[in-house]
Amino acid sequence: MDTQTPEPNSKHDWPFVLNVTYRVIRSLMLLLIVVVIAVATLGVGTGIGYFASLVKTVDVPKPDDLIKKISNLDQQSNMTYADGSQIAVIQSDLIRTNVSSDSISDFIKEALISTEDENFFKHKGIVPKAIARATISDVIGIGNKSGGSTITQQLVKQQVLTNETSYRRKASEIVLALKTEKVMSKDEILSSYLNVSPFGRNNHGENIAGIEEAALGIFGVHASDVTLPQAAFLAGLPQSPIEYSPYTNDAQLKEDLSAGLNRKNDVLFNMYREKIITKDEYEAAKDYDLKQDFLKPEPKAQNDNGFLYNYIYDEATRVLMPSYYEADGYTEADINESKQLFDQYFERVKKDIARSGYTIHSTIDKTTHNAMQEAVNNFGYLLDDGSGKLLETGSVLMDNQTGRIYGFIGGRDYNQNQNNHAFQTRRSPGSTMKPILAYAPAIDNGIIGSESKLSDYPLKYKNGQEVKNYSDKGSNSFKSVREALKWSLNIPVVNLYNDMLQSIDPKQYFDQMNIGLNPDEYYRESIPLGGTDHGLTVLEETEAYATLANKGVYNKGYSIEKITNEKGDVIYEHKQEPNQVFKPATASIMNDMMRDVLKSGTGQPAQDALKSVNPTLAKADWVGKTGTSENEQDYWFTASTPGVTMSSWIGYDDNTKMNSTWNKQNMVYWAYMTNYVYQRNPDVFKASDKFTLDPSVKKEKVVEFTGEKVGVVKVDNQQINLKGAKEIDSLYATDGPKDSVFKFGIGGTDANYNDAWKTFSKPATNKRK
Repeated sequence: MDTQTPEPNSKHDWPFVLNVTYRVIRSLMLLLIVVVIAVATLGVGTGIGYFASLVKTVDVPKPDDLIKKISNLDQQSNMTYADGSQIAVIQSDLIRTNVSSDSISDFIKEALISTEDENFFKHKGIVPKAIARATISDVIGIGNKSGGSTITQQLVKQQVLTNETSYRRKASEIVLALKTEKVMSKDEILSSYLNVSPFGRNNHGENIAGIEEAALGIFGVHASDVTLPQAAFLAGLPQSPIEYSPYTNDAQLKEDLSAGLNRKNDVLFNMYREKIITKDEYEAAKDYDLKQDFLKPEPKAQNDNGFLYNYIYDEATRVLMPSYYEADGYTEADINESKQLFDQYFERVKKDIARSGYTIHSTIDKTTHNAMQEAVNNFGYLLDDGSGKLLETGSVLMDNQTGRIYGFIGGRDYNQNQNNHAFQTRRSPGSTMKPILAYAPAIDNGIIGSESKLSDYPLKYKNGQEVKNYSDKGSNSFKSVREALKWSLNIPVVNLYNDMLQSIDPKQYFDQMNIGLNPDEYYRESIPLGGTDHGLTVLEETEAYATLANKGVYNKGYSIEKITNEKGDVIYEHKQEPNQVFKPATASIMNDMMRDVLKSGTGQPAQDALKSVNPTLAKADWVGKTGTSENEQDYWFTASTPGVTMSSWIGYDDNTKMNSTWNKQNMVYWAYMTNYVYQRNPDVFKASDKFTLDPSVKKEKVVEFTGEKVGVVKVDNQQINLKGAKEIDSLYATDGPKDSVFKFGIGGTDANYNDAWKTFSKPATNKRK
């Protein structure tokens, strides 16, 4: 191999440019004169100048870099846990094994040269006449437009250039082919070509590249041991590997093998024509029944690494996609609006990751994630109802302050159901929607305080359908915000939400947390009860509750810390982009109220179960919310400590109704899973920390009955002085309590208020004697 030839750094000097241009144009001129002298007279001058300008702009790598690019094979990529230990090697859809030149049969080399490039050992990388012929064909539209490329040019196209079809790319191909011949020997070029070229599919239905995998995957022999007919068949594959391959993508032998076998005969004839083989050898090899040599199809057993592997792989693909489509002039909006574009870039990036020697560094804590898998394996039976159907579940454990995902559960059994219920499936969030869409925005805007009153009298939607609480049609009373949240009452929150819509846009809050409901859904009366078109993912739910646990600051959940290339250079690194969605005061008030949900409300079964398995963990400052969707198709439980938020959803993929007792079972299962994680990684919980009220919270005394200030109220033409009535502390994020009035609550009719005032016990000091 000659490595002494001087190389320009990046651009060529004019002598070199003229030399390359002259060699191509010389043949071009001769043919042009013969074919169309009139057109040539007019266009040659322009063509020469244009071609010369293209050659001048070609950027040629230094010799070592060019050799590396030419010889570069796909590199194995892998993914790791947060501690650097390996999750898995990323499976490429391309099987390849590199072999040395002396491990490749001479039959194969001779067959390839006689068919693809008969002048391989004579030319310097290009054949000017062939280029000219192909150019003329391209211009006048007659003949084979694809001809003209030597083996060296084909190698350059595969390894260095893109698939773009343009004169600029053709100029680059010519220049780089000439350079390659100067820095690599013929044997090195030939071996590289045979090691990198695609050869169709093997008997497992896998895509294969390189002559060794082709020989092994089609005939079951090494590339050094093939027969003449086998060599001719293999040498013919690179021109159209899928068409000539004997196998389909589902590992079946094609019914019609004529394309590949005819191609084999063409290759044999080329070898005979070039006097590489004798006529007898040609006839014998052509008549040989090669079908008997094809390996029996053997579909490859599914080798999938499950939820973790696929999720990390997909997330890595998504975070790298912008660098690809932005380079092509597309925006995120363009990609999101076109499924075709999204799929195109997703598949492109995914393939590149598998072949590029990348390391995907995930945020997944190995011990935590494994503990969650053990929990679902050991306690998933708690979710079964005896029907024989697999009740599915999805969970996410996320750091409140950063959005880092420590671990997740995608489902009960990946082999039975590949739907990732933590990140992919969308389900009605039920009552877990109440804190994040109704109560928190209302507190944030000063519409309510923690002890403000909401009507729990019978209520109907605009269509006449009754709004029902879980256990009744209303208590014929007014409930405080704290109590309504604690018991997850539906009627009070529907009244609140309808009132909210008169003055604020709750959509702004979900937009800031990247929860994508349709705009019209926000004006649906049942939306605070979870009545969405498509629902939320478990991750979105976890992110929203982690926002409240993080003083109102939203962090997008993430699982990819960084991605490095084969050199260790960082090509992607996560950047935290915190967003203040709710006031710190609002978040702390919500946590104060949601603490009651676990202590003595609908979430108490979770607290009780936690006490039974881990009293220490049960003493942590837990805040959270339960959720049940319509017809009991979904059960949710999401809870936070100052350190983390853990969500759990259960349900059937076909929306089968569950028994009401399974709401409690979900909480018991959540407790067992949480304990498993705590036993292995207690620090993430920050179990000794406490949620506290933000200094900006306004704590005001209000009359317990009205949730408003002490004052004088006119009821049935009577003045009622509330002075001396029982007062309690109400928490506000902004503003404060209003003066007590007849209609002291939100929702309800005049008749409801008259009824309520009848139950009011006047302060003893204000009763008439």
